Amino acid sequence: MGELRAYAALAAAQARSVYSYRTSFLIELFGNVGATVFDVLTLLVLFRATDRIGGFDLPEALLMTSITTSGFALADFAVGNVDHLKTYVRSGTLDAVLVRPLGTLPQLLLMDLPIRKLLRVVFGFGVLVVALGMNDIHWTPARVLLVTLSPLCCAVFMGSIFVISASLAFWWVESGEIGSAFTYGGRDFASYPITVYGPAFRALFAYALGFAFIGYQPALTLLGRADPLGLPAWSGFAAPLVAAVAVGVAATVWHVGIRQYRSTGS
Repeated sequence: MGELRAYAALAAAQARSVYSYRTSFLIELFGNVGATVFDVLTLLVLFRATDRIGGFDLPEALLMTSITTSGFALADFAVGNVDHLKTYVRSGTLDAVLVRPLGTLPQLLLMDLPIRKLLRVVFGFGVLVVALGMNDIHWTPARVLLVTLSPLCCAVFMGSIFVISASLAFWWVESGEIGSAFTYGGRDFASYPITVYGPAFRALFAYALGFAFIGYQPALTLLGRADPLGLPAWSGFAAPLVAAVAVGVAATVWHVGIRQYRSTGS
C-alpha cells in the first residue's frame, strides 16, 4: 500500500508540473493527436487511388487500422515514455532511480507523465467505433468479447515492444532508430492488411514476431471472413496469447538489462 501511495505521489507531482503551463499543455495535447490522424488520413488517401487494398475495401481496412491505432495509442500513453531510457542511461539519471525502494520501470514511466498523449487514445478509439459502424458485423457474444479484448491486447503487445526496444539502451545507448523500427514501424506494418506484403516480409513480421495477430486476424474474425492466407478462424482469438508471450519476453529482457547495467558515473 505504501508503494502505491509513493507511485500516486509521483504521478500527482508530474500532473501538477504539466498543468502549471496550461497553454503549453493544450498545444501539446492537440498537437500530439496529429500522428494518429495522419495514420487514418494515409489510408483514406490510398483508397482514393483504388477501391481495394490487398483484397479488402475501405471499411474493412479501416477496421484493421483502427484496432492497431487505438491499441498503439494506448500503449504509447501508458509506457511510451520508456523511450527516454537511453537519455537516462547516458546522463546517469537511472542511478538515482535504482537506489529508491520502488520498481524501476514504474518510476521511469512516471518521470514524464504523458497526459499530452491522451487525445490520441480518444481519437484512436473513436475511429474504431466509426469503423465498426461502417462494417456489417453479425454480433455474437464471442465477437463482443473479441472487439473488447483486441485493442487491449494490441496495447499490451505494443507496450512490450516499447520496453524491449528501450532495453537495448542497456547494451547500446544509441539504439534509438533500431528500437523505433520495431515500435513505430511495427504499428505501420500492422495498420494494413498483411496480404499486401511479400511472403518473406510477412513471415518475419506478421507471423514470427506476431504483428498479424493484433489487428489483421481479429478484424477478419469480426468481419466473418476467411483468411486469404489460410490461417484457421481461431487465430483471430490468438491476440491474448501473443500479448502474454510478448510480456514474458519484455520482462526477461528488462530484468537482464537491469542486472548488467553499469553506471556512467555522471
